[in-house]
Amino acid sequence: MAEPLTISTQGTPNPNAAKFTLNRVVATQGTTYRDVATADVAWAKQLLGIAGVVQVFTVNNFISITKTPDADWNAIGPRVEQVLQQLFA
Repeated sequence: MAEPLTISTQGTPNPNAAKFTLNRVVATQGTTYRDVATADVAWAKQLLGIAGVVQVFTVNNFISITKTPDADWNAIGPRVEQVLQQLFA
């Protein structure tokens, strides 16, 4: 039985970016996604589909989300966690 998914969130020096660390490996090679149409994994497409999200970067066990300056982390953060729970739990 797999260990329950845990997600911790940290701010970054960039106020428009946040780091979501999972207790799972997400990607073995660093990848940046900026466009839903060209993203080659479903979870990146879903994260880019969240209003205000403009970039997703992943490597190892974390995903960095970058938002537009006017977007609100209070709206984006819970939605990101919901997507990650659905896809990685």
